[in-house]
Amino acid sequence: MTVRIRTLGWALAATVLVVFSVPWFWWGDSRTAVGLPLWLWWHIAWMGLATVVFSLFVRTDWDRYMGVDDV
Repeated sequence: MTVRIRTLGWALAATVLVVFSVPWFWWGDSRTAVGLPLWLWWHIAWMGLATVVFSLFVRTDWDRYMGVDDV
């Protein structure tokens, strides 16, 4: 995969993570599941997804984007 496509992919992933990190589409919704509001479950699941994406980023492209040179 080319560097440009990888860069666009990471930019898209970061944008999606930021845009959907706040469940604005559930504002004012009072439904619950297992005693917690649905928006809180969304946040818990979203932070899990963000963890997986960031972990993948760190293992694959961290050094290139952070300016770390292989020694």
